[in-house]
Amino acid sequence: MPTKILMVCLGNICRSPLAEGILASKLPTDNFTVDSAGTGSWHVDQSPDKRSIAVAKKHHLDISKQKGRQFKKADFTTFDYIFVMDKSNYNDVLALTDNQQQRDKVKLILNELHTDKNLDVPDPYFGIENGFEKVYSMLDEACTIIADKLLRQQK
Repeated sequence: MPTKILMVCLGNICRSPLAEGILASKLPTDNFTVDSAGTGSWHVDQSPDKRSIAVAKKHHLDISKQKGRQFKKADFTTFDYIFVMDKSNYNDVLALTDNQQQRDKVKLILNELHTDKNLDVPDPYFGIENGFEKVYSMLDEACTIIADKLLRQQK
């Protein structure tokens, strides 16, 4: 049975689709499933933001076929790991947990790079300069560490 990883941001159109595409590109599909979701429902069934699609394409990843969905309680059962993009998403997801086992699955993604610093991946939606490229770089570094850990666990 494959290991299942979920990436979560607010709307599931900028950061989490990038994180999904990046991590999926670093893991064998027969052993791992990567998905993404948003804590909000505004973009359900929509494609990722065109700027996320463009920055992914620049790095040879195609995320254009992803569709937004909202995080749901059942995701705690479905997924082995849940990586959130910022403290607000973290708190929103934790608020849906029923037990410690579920809480233990939820991690801030940048803690993979900066242990226990609880840093946010900035939301590039409202146009910080080079925002999507900066977010891509952060997520690529974090996903490399995550992929390495997951691959070592498989051995």
